[in-house]
Amino acid sequence: MSQRDVILPGATLGVMGGGQLGRMFVHAAQAMGYRTAVLDPDPTSPAGLVSHHHVCTGYLDEAGLTELARVSAAITTEFENVPAAALDKLAETLPVAPAGAAVAICQDRAREKAHFVGCGVDCAPHAIIETSEQLAAVSDDLLPGILKTARLGYDGKGQIRVRTRDELVAAWSELKQVGCVLEKMLPLAYEVSVLVARGRDGRVVHFPLQQNLHRDGILAVTTVPAPSVSEAVSQQAYAAAHQIAASMNYVGVLCIEFFVLQDGRIVANEMAPRPHNSGHHTIDACDVSQFEMQVRAMTGLPLVDPVLHSPCLMLNLLGDLWFPAGSAEQVEPDWAAVLALSGTHLHLYGKTEARKARKMGHLTVTGATPESARATALKAAEILGIAPF
Repeated sequence: MSQRDVILPGATLGVMGGGQLGRMFVHAAQAMGYRTAVLDPDPTSPAGLVSHHHVCTGYLDEAGLTELARVSAAITTEFENVPAAALDKLAETLPVAPAGAAVAICQDRAREKAHFVGCGVDCAPHAIIETSEQLAAVSDDLLPGILKTARLGYDGKGQIRVRTRDELVAAWSELKQVGCVLEKMLPLAYEVSVLVARGRDGRVVHFPLQQNLHRDGILAVTTVPAPSVSEAVSQQAYAAAHQIAASMNYVGVLCIEFFVLQDGRIVANEMAPRPHNSGHHTIDACDVSQFEMQVRAMTGLPLVDPVLHSPCLMLNLLGDLWFPAGSAEQVEPDWAAVLALSGTHLHLYGKTEARKARKMGHLTVTGATPESARATALKAAEILGIAPF
């Protein structure tokens, strides 16, 4: 790639979506000297509020897409449910990373599973259910399982655990008989994720493996280095993630979540075509954050192997914390007490209304050792009313 192919600071980088991931991308781009533009229909979107330009339209609005393309030198996306057709339209006139074709795979669990299989990466035994005939033909071997909508599910939404065939039938009806994937429940030991970044020149780098704890389908805690993971498991996950990214000719940051089974095998769960909640710790614990890596990938700047300089834990801060002991009145958490703990790094997303299960921010705790970081994170969790882990 020649120097003239690189989009240098001073240019405007566009992002489809105005949520917290877009906000952190905007902050990273601005720190590197870029201007930014956000397209999001919410006039108070977290990213729109801090960007140079906010195109306040729907994602398929032709005038909005034209305006975003007019002011931008390149465009990315901050969540996977931006219509792939909108990305394809933008790609007619300027670089878009990741491409609509890659995002379209990640938007559909059925296509995602097929892609994993095509890459030679194991995933959970599963069946596609789009018709009553396919429902009737489901093998008993897939029960108990988890029925998931093929599209638009996230943070545990659109998922129902089923133990029997009768429960499966009822669950499909509850999900309005939309296209679904039934996944066999497997004996899990723990969950991990890998963040990779792939450039336009095909270079792929990855961040250290992250071990994740979910509660009610929502990420609660990420720990790095991953305490339970062997070197063999790490290398399997890295190799699979590199293969998946290359097979889509992917450009940008990609997160792949894996289940590690009790027998030590790993299976791919799902992937996100963007920076990821489990990678937020990279802002404070790595020499290059996942958001800076996204800027580098989309602009053609060099991708370097990121270094974890501090062991850390990341705690998700959900809206529940603003309503202690079931209070009906919103109460601001005691940030002063949390920030009195050495190694705490608070990130709030600029959302004006706290709601149950809504991601309001995150807290990264860094330490000289994994043990000291964990001890401090447990103290912070106790102050905030987060259950121990």
